[in-house]
Amino acid sequence: MNTNSPDIVFPNLGIEIQHMNPIAFSIFSIDVYWYGIIIITGVISGLLLARYRAKKNGEDPEIYSDFLLYALISAIIGARLYYVAFAWDDYKDNLLDIFATREGGLAIYGGVIGSLIALIVYTKVKKLSFTQMADTAVPGLALGQMIGRIGNFINMEAFGGYTDSVFAMALKAGKAKIPASMVEHIGPLAGYEGNYLQVQPTFAYESLWNLGVVIILMIYTKHKKFQGEILAMYFLLYGLGRSWIEGLRTDQLLIGSTTIAISQVLSIALVIVSGMFIVYKRKQVKNNGV
Repeated sequence: MNTNSPDIVFPNLGIEIQHMNPIAFSIFSIDVYWYGIIIITGVISGLLLARYRAKKNGEDPEIYSDFLLYALISAIIGARLYYVAFAWDDYKDNLLDIFATREGGLAIYGGVIGSLIALIVYTKVKKLSFTQMADTAVPGLALGQMIGRIGNFINMEAFGGYTDSVFAMALKAGKAKIPASMVEHIGPLAGYEGNYLQVQPTFAYESLWNLGVVIILMIYTKHKKFQGEILAMYFLLYGLGRSWIEGLRTDQLLIGSTTIAISQVLSIALVIVSGMFIVYKRKQVKNNGV
């Protein structure tokens, strides 16, 4: 019997993580979380990729650095509003909690929508091409998302339902916030002391999927036929993966009192609309002989 009681175990892969502390360090009694550090790393990595692509395209990389601050502010506001809108019952009786972002509650789709709105305004004011900037920036966005999902791993959140598959991740009971619907699956784990819950590591699935999205978008750029195609391809690819992964998660944002996940519906819609848009625009380009 293993007398240790790791915080996380991948029983079918033979991987153990003894201690998972979301706090990286403290400054003057203020805790600095790994999640924030990872998000910043993702943002910087995404910016560097956007600057690299801009330079290759003959654009001014400084434009993307200048836009970053507007994108971040808009993304945070959008991510929070999206989350609050579909978790309104948790905030309606205490509106001040809406501003308590340090306690979590940010939705990626809201962040993407906020960033796109900021880009529309930015390009209009600066008299730049929205579609060109979007095409240049979205691989960096996908890279940032890929890195950001690692933060969910540190926080032991954004996981899926019970599983005993090869990729099953066992979370130590009491360390992770476990939904009421999953409590019945908490129990002993062979070879370890204490109780665990085996779940789908959906954050890992999405992180790996986003890595694939980055690679495909970088390759696809060489075959781009019209402005805005890389943006559309991003929505198609990300939506395709998210529509599947969202169905596995236990922390879905639902539409009203239904059991329908809003992010899954949005993902499916993005796949259909983006796919149709790409086909239409490519036929248009071909018919025009461009």
